[in-house]
Amino acid sequence: MATTRSELPDANGRFGDFGGRFVPETLMGALGELTEAYVAARDDDGFQGELASLLKTFAGRPTPLYHAMRLTAHAGGAQVYLKREDLAHTGAHKINNALGQALLAKRMGKRRIVAETGAGMHGVAAATVCAMLGMECVVYMGTEDMRRQEPNVYRMRILGAEVRPVTAGARTLKEAVSETIRDWVTNVADTHYIIGSVVGPHPYPMMVRDFQTVIGREAREQMLEATGALPGYAVACVGGGSNSIGLFVPFIDDQDVRLIGVEAGGEGIETGRHAASIGGGRVGVLHGSKSYVIQSDDGQILDTHSISAGLDYPGVGPEHAWLMERGRAEYVSVNDPEALAAFKLTSELEGIIPALESAHAIAYVLDTLAPALSPEQTVLVCLSGRGDKDMGTVMEADEAR
Repeated sequence: MATTRSELPDANGRFGDFGGRFVPETLMGALGELTEAYVAARDDDGFQGELASLLKTFAGRPTPLYHAMRLTAHAGGAQVYLKREDLAHTGAHKINNALGQALLAKRMGKRRIVAETGAGMHGVAAATVCAMLGMECVVYMGTEDMRRQEPNVYRMRILGAEVRPVTAGARTLKEAVSETIRDWVTNVADTHYIIGSVVGPHPYPMMVRDFQTVIGREAREQMLEATGALPGYAVACVGGGSNSIGLFVPFIDDQDVRLIGVEAGGEGIETGRHAASIGGGRVGVLHGSKSYVIQSDDGQILDTHSISAGLDYPGVGPEHAWLMERGRAEYVSVNDPEALAAFKLTSELEGIIPALESAHAIAYVLDTLAPALSPEQTVLVCLSGRGDKDMGTVMEADEAR
């Protein structure tokens, strides 16, 4: 059934049955300190003013809303609008959260930052804000992701960050998160962990969401200015789910706006080679939070697959799980070839090279959603990042055909 958001999470970090804190005792004190510091900063005009100023002057906000007329004509149905997070500094929405958390760490007296990254964009954003603020930065990245996102590895190092390779498991985002948590546990007194998505233990899903809702707040005003109405649909890709929750939350109480998250179907959910946590997972615990997780019958976390490194993660943020179970948002999946096709089509028709993550959302809109709607209807898509980083992956895919 449809529902409004109300005040979530609750005091225990729960979105209904999801979220919470499932962490070692050694982290409970740090999480309590972080929650207290964030709640105080959230209500502090000075902190919010500094963040707003840097979002404008450093990150380049507000990002524009773009009417993609050639994509609209190609789809042959609803009007397609793109929220251009690819035009934010560093090339993705990740800068919104990295700025907020780095300022919070500075406020807490933490001068060392650790972060995980998959596609590299969160790592680049963390390295960028640390350079600007004069903080030490260590980024953990799986060696498979380092291979397919080599330009971002170099960008992080140019910005002064130390990139630590992770060789365990599938050598992707899940393992990078695990290593970053180990570092944080060891160095919690002087270190803050900037989690890049709405995952992890409370207060991270709440905190990252709040920093990312600038996307939806801007888009809401921009759609009203451009069209005189709210969009009929708001669509975004979902890995951990930060760009999507940032887009969705300002529309949650607008029941006429349908919210659609697009997960990575990989080679097809039926093959087991995918990263669709809601569409192909079950309820479990991963990295300190209860949500939908891709796991075996006996609860072992399974390896995932997506052509998009940023979506290649076996869990989803707990607020997404809550939105799905309450019927307020729906979640679909797009496979690798469909995302690749949308990547190329957007580049050719609009002169915009989208991130492979964003291409999943665009593919669903062009192939399924927009053609079924009338030209009077509107679809808002979060273009979460730019695709420069994905050129090597796309070239490999073309050569393999």
